[in-house]
Amino acid sequence: MTGPANEILVDARGLEPPEPMEKVMQTLALLRPGQSIRLLLHREPFPLYPLLAERGYRHATRMEADGSYVILIDPADAAAARPSDRPPR
Repeated sequence: MTGPANEILVDARGLEPPEPMEKVMQTLALLRPGQSIRLLLHREPFPLYPLLAERGYRHATRMEADGSYVILIDPADAAAARPSDRPPR
């Protein structure tokens, strides 16, 4: 699966904690203005959400038909600018 050019795809399906969170934290450091992260995961990452908020990021989570999750992560100040790009919560 590839996303738009302004997204960095992090496919963490099948990884066990804390690897998905570590991958996201590493990827946050790589974000450039206008970019977001699309995280693919086999479970909902509840511990990740408060860490994102503390660092000034927002997320939108969608559960797929197969039970996996798609989480779009972007800077909180950019979230309001692109509501149509965000999966529903």
